[in-house]
Amino acid sequence: RMLKERTPQDATAASKKANEILLFMESMDEPMIAAINGWALGGGCEVALACDIRIASERAQIGQTEVRVGIMPGYGGNVRLMRLIGPGRAKEMIYTGRVVKAQEAERIGLVNRVVPHEKLMEETMALAKEIAKGPAAVHFAKKAMFQACQNSYQEALKKDSELYGEVYKTEDFKEGVTAFLEKRKPSFKNR
Repeated sequence: RMLKERTPQDATAASKKANEILLFMESMDEPMIAAINGWALGGGCEVALACDIRIASERAQIGQTEVRVGIMPGYGGNVRLMRLIGPGRAKEMIYTGRVVKAQEAERIGLVNRVVPHEKLMEETMALAKEIAKGPAAVHFAKKAMFQACQNSYQEALKKDSELYGEVYKTEDFKEGVTAFLEKRKPSFKNR
């Protein structure tokens, strides 16, 4: 009903607002993990695409189904899906509105892994905790990868080098190298 009442101006404004929110998710320091436990269609798929990592339940089904109602993905799905799984696969999914099941989503790189439905949150939280225990370098790596998608190849390499130097200013760098040399496990503080 909402779509039927939208004007072209409303649609543009909604798309811009959604893209602002999803771009914030992509660019924030903390890695974001999507746990997909069922249908992730249209906007739900676009939210998952904005996450750094996607873990799907074996029951998950994912798609950009907007063409089925005469529109196209409006919250960045055209761009993000193509960058994630390649133009050919993204075009097929978007042009046909086809929904892919979890196993195919993993095979084409749409999700990182598929887990048993009852283990979805356990596996997702275990990964989140593992990443959270990591050093501040995780945040720098995320920033470097985000910037790589925003810039030319040469500019991305330049920014990557600059961020690499910034990592050396962190306490976690000093702790990591010291622990390595002392042959012990590092105790990172995420600073």
